[in-house]
Amino acid sequence: MRAAAVPAGPIARPAPVTLGEACRVWAKIALLSFGGPAGQIAVMHRVLVEEKRWIGEHRFLHALNYCMLLPGPEAQQLATYIGWLLHERRGGVMAGLLFILPGVVSIMALSWIYVLYGALGIIAALFFGLKAAVLAIVVQAVLRIAGRALKNPVMVAIAAAAFVALFFFAVPFPVVVIGAGAIGFVGGRRGAAAFAVGGGHKASAGAIVADADTLLGEELPAHAVPTLARTLLDAFVWLALWLVPVALLLVLLGRGDVFSQIAVFFSSMAMVTFGGAYAVLSYVAQEAVQTYHWLQPREMLDGLGMAETTPGPLIMVVQFVGFLGAYREATGMPPLLAATLGGLLATWVTFAPCFLWIFLGAPFIERMRSNRAMAGALSAITAAVVGVILNLAIWFAIHTLFRQTARLAAGPLAVDLPGPASIGIWAALLCLAAVVAMFRLRLGVTATLAMTSAAGVALHLFDMI
Repeated sequence: MRAAAVPAGPIARPAPVTLGEACRVWAKIALLSFGGPAGQIAVMHRVLVEEKRWIGEHRFLHALNYCMLLPGPEAQQLATYIGWLLHERRGGVMAGLLFILPGVVSIMALSWIYVLYGALGIIAALFFGLKAAVLAIVVQAVLRIAGRALKNPVMVAIAAAAFVALFFFAVPFPVVVIGAGAIGFVGGRRGAAAFAVGGGHKASAGAIVADADTLLGEELPAHAVPTLARTLLDAFVWLALWLVPVALLLVLLGRGDVFSQIAVFFSSMAMVTFGGAYAVLSYVAQEAVQTYHWLQPREMLDGLGMAETTPGPLIMVVQFVGFLGAYREATGMPPLLAATLGGLLATWVTFAPCFLWIFLGAPFIERMRSNRAMAGALSAITAAVVGVILNLAIWFAIHTLFRQTARLAAGPLAVDLPGPASIGIWAALLCLAAVVAMFRLRLGVTATLAMTSAAGVALHLFDMI
């Protein structure tokens, strides 16, 4: 990740921003949040750390490390965390909601098109082109985050070990995170420079944005000091907002109703979704397809394609699943109304817990920024997450560029391999064009997405895909 050269003389801290000004920035970030968590986190870093200097490098990574430990979409939780730091609870709520709003609107609109008109060829072509740009965005994000997190050989080794464990041996994500955290905790407690935030690394060509030179500075905001009253209030409010609707559905409709099933299933999922979107989506697909029979395997893949090529968290595919489940199973109301309510219900019970985790835990995590053992654990986790994102990037590339894959399993080895003869020539060429556009021509995310999506539509119109 490139950083601006250090200017001469002292660096003035940015002026305070109002909640309204912050909301406009969060809306901009949300509209550019393509490419899954890797791309979303990279966009947030570029805007909030490099351009606006609202938050410094170390504080950003500290918050990211905490969000990586939580169930749920880490990018949305990171937005909530930083919004809370800037403007208390209101800022956290606005940042978290604005971050998912474009995805909610996009997936809902596409879901309506899907059930009314089917998988139109031109829509499929649009997704085909968008996927090429998404792959380039993810690759760029891997390089940017690695450039900041892998400051020394120890961190590089942790990232490499995490990648090998996940890609070649299918080690569960929680095991990787816990192992990295334990290594970092011991190293930080012993004072090893490699595990210190910003320590143990060579000087780079650019300078990182120091916390002291940002809007938030290094100090702990007054509202970030944890108190018993504030903790109990946050717990009561967000537990009620999350679980009261679920309880009402169970009481009024019974456990066998599709709305009750959606509420209970996705609420349960929200508590165990460690490992990022791809780790949990396999579980969602299995239950939604095989247990509840809400949709077919092909439809699940279509929903994932929608989520991968629209702004917002990849886990937003749950809205599509809830939409189809209610569309087919609900009785006593028009199917499209039921579907809309089912999709919004799945979205609400998936994301409401995210605010609970942040508002309860962030004040305590902020106080631990100076704790060497905790800082070491979180730094090691960030290094491991680089390996996780690389694993996801390669998984995405395999399934974007190749029509067929094979599962190689031999003892502890378990890896997805592409079929070389099944490579999609046009998909590969569009991906190459997206990479050249972003890395060589320095085109922005929006321009690259527009270019590849237009190319996908053109290929469809000329009957080439």
